[in-house]
Amino acid sequence: MQKISKRNSNSPTAGKDLNPVCSDKKKKENKDNFVEILPPEVTFKIFSKLDIQSLCRAATICKSWNQAIKNCDYLWKHHCLTVRAICQKEIDGDRGNGYSWRVTLLRNYWKSKVKHEWLSGRYSNICSHISLPEKNMCPMDAETWGEILEAELER
Repeated sequence: MQKISKRNSNSPTAGKDLNPVCSDKKKKENKDNFVEILPPEVTFKIFSKLDIQSLCRAATICKSWNQAIKNCDYLWKHHCLTVRAICQKEIDGDRGNGYSWRVTLLRNYWKSKVKHEWLSGRYSNICSHISLPEKNMCPMDAETWGEILEAELER
């Protein structure tokens, strides 16, 4: 059996990082992380300038960025209202059910992209379901398909 050594909790170095290189690296990372340095209002102003794809990418940079972006519903509102131009019923329904702006956007973003392409006539000349781009499709309800078919009939 191996003996497991226990660190003396009364030691002056207990709980401290004994590797000065690691601790210097952490200090530098915190110094370079504007989310941890700037006031939240300034951080959110910076993030609010990002488009939806950049905002989602920024959320993957580190935990502090992810938390700042995830916890600020205001950042998602503008993007959600843009999607609402195409998916008004869905956005209003989700907001009425108490979903946050972020969750509402996540629930409806791809549907709005697909619906916009259908309504703009991108798939008007498709002869077979095989010709549809599978990656860009998503499930839609009967009312949405009705809107799309009406637009097709008007073309």
